[in-house]
Amino acid sequence: MTATAERIPDVVDARGVEAPLTLEEPPPRVLGWLDQIALWFNLGVSLLGPVGAVYVLQPDGVHSMSFVAAALAVVVGTVVGTAMLAAAAVPGAQTGAPAMVLLRGLFGRRLSYLPTLINVIQLVGWAVFEIVVISQGAQQLLGWQGHLWPYVVVAGALTTLMSIYPLSVVRVLRRYALVVVALATAYLFVQLLRHPLPSLTHGGWNGFWTGTDFTVAVAVSFAPLASDYSRHARSGRSAFGAAMIGYSVAQIACYVLGLIALLTVVQASDANMQHDMFARFIAVPVGWLAFGALVARELDQSFADSYSTVVSLQNVVPRADRRLLAVLIGSLATVLALVFGIGSYSDFLLLLGSVLVPLTAVLLVDYFAGRRGAWNVSEDAPSRFWMVLPWLLGVAAYQLVNPGYVTWWADGWHEVAGWLHFTAQSWMSASLLSFVVAAVVTLPLSRRRIPAA
Repeated sequence: MTATAERIPDVVDARGVEAPLTLEEPPPRVLGWLDQIALWFNLGVSLLGPVGAVYVLQPDGVHSMSFVAAALAVVVGTVVGTAMLAAAAVPGAQTGAPAMVLLRGLFGRRLSYLPTLINVIQLVGWAVFEIVVISQGAQQLLGWQGHLWPYVVVAGALTTLMSIYPLSVVRVLRRYALVVVALATAYLFVQLLRHPLPSLTHGGWNGFWTGTDFTVAVAVSFAPLASDYSRHARSGRSAFGAAMIGYSVAQIACYVLGLIALLTVVQASDANMQHDMFARFIAVPVGWLAFGALVARELDQSFADSYSTVVSLQNVVPRADRRLLAVLIGSLATVLALVFGIGSYSDFLLLLGSVLVPLTAVLLVDYFAGRRGAWNVSEDAPSRFWMVLPWLLGVAAYQLVNPGYVTWWADGWHEVAGWLHFTAQSWMSASLLSFVVAAVVTLPLSRRRIPAA
């Protein structure tokens, strides 16, 4: 890995080309516009999306916003979050470095291990979530209502296999999955819209920014892995544009589909809402086929989480063979999926967003407006401990506005707000406020001279 950011030559013939086995090998530039659009579109579509729409429609868990308000929250949150995600993909395309290795330039090599640890934890968590969702969806689709563990094992094995051949998976997504997923989603839209819709303006706007923050958190949760794939892009422009177009279109469609389902055929208050929503999708004419396509497509979510965990670990062990790491991580995620469910999903996302939004802000401001390309990603990258400050202040700003619903955590931040005499207003967005705070504090600090070694 070179000491500063530099362009790596494109690979003209992409057939059979795979990602490098270690961090010391240069990444091939084989992903064009359509490859990347297909990747991000498929990552933007998730079975968790329609289920997660309830956290937008009923952000406080009791009162519902109107469909218009909830749909606008989805659009605003998705566009804002995807813009952060797309911008985070550009440094990877320009330097050829994966996401956590890029943070060597921000914090220094040793300090980059802290966000790497956080990222590994959240990615393993996401892989577990996805494997469980895939297994539950497959079980409901096939009707074999015995033990769940065979589905988990199969989903985990497929996730691991895909992680060993990441660029081949992206090419498959471009050739086949993009069209199939788009048609399946459109078909479910048509079938749900055949049901009578209630008033689209019934309900209020209270909780609009909370719902927006949720969709921002979903989109920006991919920012710490964006460069793991954009490092194979042929240009920074294609990396940004493909992520912006592919992911935003898919997430908006996915969550609006969930909102329509909640207004027509699914009860938001149902304790087993996920099972009910899946059942409703399967129940439409030939719905099993459309739903089956979405279940199979969900594997690219677990694959992306697993593969990016592998690449993140290579920031710490750059000479480790990613194939061995893929087997270890895939096995770990499978075992955890056998043990844990997917409870506290919204709480996990909000806490995750509070950490990732300001970290993304610090990275983007320092990279684009601070040092402007003087980006050291070598193993000798010196520590820049002062860059942790804007990150922490951004996290604090997020928590003061929206500390989430984990009781002990939220109570602690309410006490801090009392000490500061701060009262969150209904118009405040935790995501936007934390991004602005982190960005403003980063700019002067980014130009601080690094002491000579």
